[in-house]
This record gives sequence, C-alpha cells and structure tokens, in this order.
Amino acid sequence: MPRLAANLSWLYQEHPLEARFEAAAADGFTAVEMLFPHEQAGAAQFRAWLDQSGLACALINAPAGDWAGGERGLAALAGREADFRAGVLQGLEYAATIGCPRVHVVSGTLPRDADRAGARLRWLDNMRWAVAQAEAAGLVLTIEPINPRDMPGYFLNRQDEALALIAEIGSIALRLQFDAYHCHIVEGYVPAHAQRAFELGVLEHVQVAGVPSRHEPMHDEYEALFSYLDGVGYAGFVGCEYKPRSATSEGLGWARAWLTH
Repeated sequence: MPRLAANLSWLYQEHPLEARFEAAAADGFTAVEMLFPHEQAGAAQFRAWLDQSGLACALINAPAGDWAGGERGLAALAGREADFRAGVLQGLEYAATIGCPRVHVVSGTLPRDADRAGARLRWLDNMRWAVAQAEAAGLVLTIEPINPRDMPGYFLNRQDEALALIAEIGSIALRLQFDAYHCHIVEGYVPAHAQRAFELGVLEHVQVAGVPSRHEPMHDEYEALFSYLDGVGYAGFVGCEYKPRSATSEGLGWARAWLTH
C-alpha cells in the first residue's frame, strides 16, 4: 500500500504553515514534504511541528538559488559553484535536524544556446562533491527530471538522462526522484519508467499530480502505478505535489483508499 506524503508547499495553503501539519495528519497522511522549508521556519521549529502532529518528513529541497529571480537550482550553472556548495550543506544540515532522510538537489535552467556538454560536466563535478557530503551525513540526494513546458530550459528532462547520471556517479547516496506528472508529459506511460528505476535499484521517491493541469489526480489515474509499486514492495513515499482545485481535504477522494485513518 503506497504511503502518501502531503507536499505542504502545494497542499493545505488555506491554512497557515504551522496548521498544515495537523490538517495533513487529520486527513490520514503519515508524512509531509516541502520545497524550501528553510525559507519559512527554522529547523527546530519545523521538527517541533512534525513531532506534534506525529508526521515524518519524506523530502525537502536544498536551496536552489534566487528562485524569485528565476533560478531553478545551481548544479549545472557556471560560476555558481560556491553558492551550490553552501546550499547543499544548508539542505543537509536542515534535513538532519528534522529527521528527513533525503534532499532533492535542483539542477538549474540553461539558456537556449548553452553548451550542454559543458553543463553536464559541471553538473557531474558539483554532484560528486555533493554526494560525498551526503554520504558523510548518512543522507540521500535525489534528482528529478522536470518537463520543459512547466520549467523551460531545465537541465534534466528525461528519465534515461537521470539514470545515466546516477550510474556515472555510482553512489547509493544519489538516487531518482520519480515525478509521474513530469514523466507523463515528456515520455508517456508512467509505470514502465518507474519499473526501470526500481529494477536498477535507484527509485528513492515518487510524486504524483493530475495530467495535464497539475490538479488532483483522477480517481483511477495512478492505479496502475500504485499497483506496481505495491506489488514490488516499494518502501518509499508517494508525494502529493499538486494544486488543489479548492480546499485540500475536499479533493482527496482519489486518495482515500491509500490514506490511513
């Protein structure tokens, strides 16, 4: 039975941040995830909210540069190595404090005329350093292909690209964050891609949202994926990273079979 995690950067925005944890727990979620919690609360406070609600934290992002200014990560960007390293260290420290085992490292967007071969080498150099820090901390870093419609110019779009990079680095501390919404838009049938990652032993975290508008998944939209994950004994979380059409709780009909009560 897939374990669902509520993404508090997307869900329960009708509540202030400190109330979203209890709201998620009341709906039957056992875990939460969040994009950039370090921008909204200190790690000790975030940990207190987790403890009070009885929730685990499944995933956070490391700092990703000037998000408001259009940056979407630094791993592939020239001249931002020092900022990248500082962000990774901040993300790992925050994750360790709140008891979160995995940190997503956002790769960055490139201009249309960018030297992609050079960007790939830069990404590998940066991520080898980052993975060494994660290994020392006993944590896992994840990377996520993101569709170019929602994030034009993003360095990483396809599952095979991500799997090749993970294989090239060759560490158990770097694994795949499989976002079924992005995968569906770019590559089509989702369960086959999840199966490949699982069989390679690198499937660390799954996320879902409805296609194409990123609202709630349709009731049966992910039944095949969930059935596959359940059948192979996937032990990770499935993050709910979508835009509720109205109040979050009202739109959870699709998830009732997988929420605990």
